[in-house]
Amino acid sequence: MRDEQRIESLASERSVLVRLLLPDHQSEVDPLAELTGLATTAGTEVVGGLVQRRDKPDQKTFIGKGKVNELKGLIDQFEADVVIFDNDLYPGQTRNLEQALHTKVIDRTELILDIFASNAQTYEARLSVELAQLEYSLPRLKRMWTHLSRQSMGVGMRGPGETQLEVDRRLVENRIHELRESLQKVERRRERQVAARSDNATVSLVGYTNAGKSTLMNALTGAGVEAADKLFATLDTRTRRWQLIGWGPVLLSDTVGFIRDLPHRLIASFKATLEEARQAELLLHVADASNPAVLDQIHAVYKVLEEIGIEEKDTLLVLNKIDAIESRQLLERFMDRYPNALTCSAKAGVGLKELSLAVGDALSREFLDLHVDIDPANGKLQAYLSAKGEVLSREMTNEVITVHCRMPRKTLGEIRRTALQVRSGDSRPLPPEPSEDDFRPKNKNETIETE
Repeated sequence: MRDEQRIESLASERSVLVRLLLPDHQSEVDPLAELTGLATTAGTEVVGGLVQRRDKPDQKTFIGKGKVNELKGLIDQFEADVVIFDNDLYPGQTRNLEQALHTKVIDRTELILDIFASNAQTYEARLSVELAQLEYSLPRLKRMWTHLSRQSMGVGMRGPGETQLEVDRRLVENRIHELRESLQKVERRRERQVAARSDNATVSLVGYTNAGKSTLMNALTGAGVEAADKLFATLDTRTRRWQLIGWGPVLLSDTVGFIRDLPHRLIASFKATLEEARQAELLLHVADASNPAVLDQIHAVYKVLEEIGIEEKDTLLVLNKIDAIESRQLLERFMDRYPNALTCSAKAGVGLKELSLAVGDALSREFLDLHVDIDPANGKLQAYLSAKGEVLSREMTNEVITVHCRMPRKTLGEIRRTALQVRSGDSRPLPPEPSEDDFRPKNKNETIETE
């Protein structure tokens, strides 16, 4: 009932959107397009918009006195209930704007947090969202108590207001501490879950929000996960088995979508959710090729990957929704920019076979096809091959067990230490064994550290 009431109240709000463009901002077809999508996803009715270019934000009101008056005119004209900025505001700027406009003002981070709160379904996601919201609201508690200034308490809300403010601050700080401890337990559990699946190759879908990751996962695995045409429909990681053509089963994970200027506190809060992407052998970066801002979105995703420390992981760019592209020339322009990108339409089922083959080829770079000769008494190595890779066949010849298997490249050293012989299962040569020269300093000033 509470969620229904919240959605109903949001749906009844009329919003005016505002965005400040600084000199380093690149031009867009519609600078308010993404904010409109966010506001609509949050449940508000967008009734107006305002865009301003400035060399730097106004310290007091962010957009300057003249634009504040223009904004007030829009609010009165459309009877708006809330003003939503596509920028992050300081608490003092928000307070000054609300006093000048007599209307609720929220910034980009607060809007995204509101959407995340609406879509959080699991215990882990709810913890993450609550932590991010409290960390955002802590420096803004004073703004929430401005109504007490009418009760003759003067500057700084002396008396009861000051006491209540400090009580609230302590409550929020204690709750933040509790949430961090709970999330640390969730993170450790998630790490154990991911580590337990180390015997399977793992692929993770990443990309801008609403790029079609969940639709692609359904098309590849038949998972039946929710795939809605709205921003941040997926906040929880889902993992399903995917049968790759000519390869075998792998684990495919769908993750939370990224967005331009994703709040840092959200990235930190969703650390456990992003663990799947961090541990995956391969990332599939899904981009909406039909979106006019797709190049900016691709750049934004790479920026987030860098922030979470996995930008160097092997990645395939997948241009999705090619059936919705207006012209063939536009697709060709994207391919000129990203010649190694794969194209598909998850909704129409186009290009999925080619995607499966490309993923198999990419994983093969990290896996080796091996014939391993084992002493029958060496049960430990036999168990190791079964646990860490995929055993394709076993054959007993001359009191030697020959196991044909596909193994991660990183396991080759361990196999060589205990196997009777290791041969390549295909035409490619195996990596050479390291020699003593590989561990010697390259010059007299270089040293080798050992644990």
